[in-house]
Amino acid sequence: MATDWLGSIVSINCGESLGVYQGRVSAVDQVSQTISLTRPFHNGVKCLVPEVTFRAGDITELKILEIPGPGDSRQCGDLQQTEMGIPGVGCQVGPSQNGTGKVLKKPVSSSAPQNIPRRTDMKNQDIIISPQQQCSKSYMDRHVETLTQSKGFRRRHNSWSSSSRHPNQVTPKKSGLKNGQMKSKDDECFGDDIDEIPDTDFDFEGNLALFDKAAVFEEIETYERRSGTRSRGTPNEKPARYRHDENILESEPIVYRRIVVPQNANKEFCTDSGLVVPSVSYELHKKLLSVAEKHGLTLERRLEMTGVCASQMALSLLGGPNRLNPKNVHQRPTVALLCGPHVKGAQGISCGRHLSNHDVHVILFLPNFVKMLESITNELNLFSKTQGQQVSSVRDLPDTPVDLVINCLDCHENAFLRDQPWYKAVVDWANQNRAPVLSIDPPINEMEQGIDAKWSLALGLPLPLGERAGRVYLCDIGIPQKVFQEVGINYHSPFGCKFVIPLHST
Repeated sequence: MATDWLGSIVSINCGESLGVYQGRVSAVDQVSQTISLTRPFHNGVKCLVPEVTFRAGDITELKILEIPGPGDSRQCGDLQQTEMGIPGVGCQVGPSQNGTGKVLKKPVSSSAPQNIPRRTDMKNQDIIISPQQQCSKSYMDRHVETLTQSKGFRRRHNSWSSSSRHPNQVTPKKSGLKNGQMKSKDDECFGDDIDEIPDTDFDFEGNLALFDKAAVFEEIETYERRSGTRSRGTPNEKPARYRHDENILESEPIVYRRIVVPQNANKEFCTDSGLVVPSVSYELHKKLLSVAEKHGLTLERRLEMTGVCASQMALSLLGGPNRLNPKNVHQRPTVALLCGPHVKGAQGISCGRHLSNHDVHVILFLPNFVKMLESITNELNLFSKTQGQQVSSVRDLPDTPVDLVINCLDCHENAFLRDQPWYKAVVDWANQNRAPVLSIDPPINEMEQGIDAKWSLALGLPLPLGERAGRVYLCDIGIPQKVFQEVGINYHSPFGCKFVIPLHST
């Protein structure tokens, strides 16, 4: 009778110490009370030995998972299904007097084993998995990994539904040529035995080393050079990156030298965009302003334009919106404006008026003269209507450092003013105040500058300024392009969208 169980697939629970074994019964010895399993699995992992023998005293629970017979019928009941929809068998079989065994229903504990699938034949291929396979997560993961690695997983998954039926229930076979063709295709594609699963992992690094990417891409580039074509996505091709203000469409080559002066410039500057801005001599600059005034760009207009540009630059140097906002009324910036009795001084007064209109505390220094220029008188009249303060003595200037000093003391023609006592006193005060200095339209000769500037603002076109002028900025005072052409200058505006731009020495 013991030979009747040979070939059956069983699951043997040997307790927590030895674990659960599954396999096909190869031998049953009633005398020594032992049972042997071939191709065994221990806790879901295939054993290294081909056969394992168990004593009756070591067996805690024995379950018959598959009994070979005609039609491959299952003599095991108490069918269940897991949450994954995978049917399983959970029955306990014990020997009876007639040797056929009997089925005893028993609640399955949390340590119940998981059944290992086994292929019987190509026509009837089933997998029986116990419903307790969710009790141990790691155990389930190992079993799913084993199933997914096999080529016959999909076929076995499709046959689970047939294996979950009652042993006595006859499964009707579907007829038709189409179903037979589909079944043969499934067997051909997914009919490999589970035992053919390779034990070693796929060597990704070794196979990747067999592919010489450099040689392949070199061959592609050689073909492209010969045929004149170009493929997309080559590794040596770096995608072009554009800024938000750049045009992705190809345009004409950029011409950086757009301004050409009649004589060779002593010094050249360049903008942030790379445009070349040559310097001009004082005589050519004076002629340019004279021709512009003849065409309607009067001195009053030029003073207003210079004052606006200079005040914009000064407001930016003072901190811009971070400093000048309603929350910082207690930190009102202070600017000392040093002006001389000439047109340069009138430009400074115009700048002070605009600064005072923007809530900047302006202290204007202008020495007393018996007769003032009309432009200075007009600008002083407007400045007096602001909150600015006008002083004529150095003693009235603040003793503490101010936020900014604007220097308009020097001019290109009246060099005798530098010998005046008030000029020397103001220069000493500015050098001792330790405040940054902004010079508006400074002279060319460095020896004529008594105050070292951190920034200098040039009008229209820059003069060849020296190192003491600091960083040079250029402002647009509204001279038309044809006025430049009239004095022999081929001019194209370098300002772009701004009225004040920085210049860099080349």
